Amino acid sequence: MRMSVELPLWRALSGYRVLTMLYAVGLFATAYDDYDRPGVAIAYFAVLFVWTLATLPRVQNAAACTKRFLTVDLAVALTGIVLTPFVVSDQHIQDSGPTLPSIWTAGSVLAFAIKGGWRWAAFASTPVAVANLIERGHPARDTVHNVILVWVASIAIGYVVEVARASERTLARALEIEAATRERERLARDIHDGVLQVLAMVQRRGAVLGGEAAELGRLAGEQEVALRTLVSGGLVPVSRVSEDLAEGAVVRLVEVPDQPAGSDGPLDLRTLLAPYAAARVALAEPGAPVLLEPAAARELAAAVGAALDNVRRHAGEEARAWILVEDEPGEVIVTVRDDGPGIPEGRLAQAEGEGRLGVAQSIRGRLRDLGGRAELISTPGQGTEVELTVPKAVAGKDSRR
Repeated sequence: MRMSVELPLWRALSGYRVLTMLYAVGLFATAYDDYDRPGVAIAYFAVLFVWTLATLPRVQNAAACTKRFLTVDLAVALTGIVLTPFVVSDQHIQDSGPTLPSIWTAGSVLAFAIKGGWRWAAFASTPVAVANLIERGHPARDTVHNVILVWVASIAIGYVVEVARASERTLARALEIEAATRERERLARDIHDGVLQVLAMVQRRGAVLGGEAAELGRLAGEQEVALRTLVSGGLVPVSRVSEDLAEGAVVRLVEVPDQPAGSDGPLDLRTLLAPYAAARVALAEPGAPVLLEPAAARELAAAVGAALDNVRRHAGEEARAWILVEDEPGEVIVTVRDDGPGIPEGRLAQAEGEGRLGVAQSIRGRLRDLGGRAELISTPGQGTEVELTVPKAVAGKDSRR
């Protein structure tokens, strides 16, 4: 059940309208001698009595309290204020006697405040203030005080209502997120206990059996990684659909689109690196978003992709790779390591001299343009490690120029 913070206010308004209506009738009875035309006053109070009781269902909630009702209700209050000089004696007005509706008028203004907030309250208070000044004939001190009191009180209550509504929406959203998180955790437990373990077993058994079973095992491993990524943090790879065929079956990795073009908001680097996770590529990342400027995030992800391409090209399809993401206070560090044969000494310089600029441009060039650095450590027979470092405050190329 969802609790509404407005419900107590509407109930209080209903009670206020009834009590102030009875109070206005009581004032009329006690000051009957001050009325030159009591018949007109009695007719007005009869209308006020019937209107107040008949419209109690209208002040139960915001949906029932329509604009048309608020307009008519305010007109009833203004009519009583304007009629006052015609039904009471001059001495009553000079003695600052109450108007016909008295403080019942405030209930009409408060209904505006609860329904629409402080702006509606200010709008309703203005004609009430004008009617009170017309009734008195001149801006007396007590009249001005009453007008200011109604203005301030109604606007303050309207502002409180707006704050309460915003708090209620925030609380409802937080409860929805909490419920969704609990449900995802429950599903993650069930999937981990069943589907993920079966996929891992198929991967291991396929690798042992070899042949077509090895291909099925590889596909099962990719599905395990994709499913584990989904249930662990809701992250899915971006803007790519891959298909693998095995005995006529189509296995799809469905991925969400990247951030819309023209968006200036930061990107979560994890969502850009998620596509690289596979059966032979392990991805380790922080639990919280790793935010970078869109250009920096995409260039860093592209550099990681270039490093993995080098692993597949030079270390072979059977080589394993590991991606480690570290979110430091002032920079982001991504390390790509493999278990391949390593790079012979002088091979990078030779490749650059031959015009092969994979490492020089695709990796080091990208990081240099971002104001970061790329360090490559390789020992023959012990694999290769590429450490990519990007500062969080990155200026674009145009601004640096």
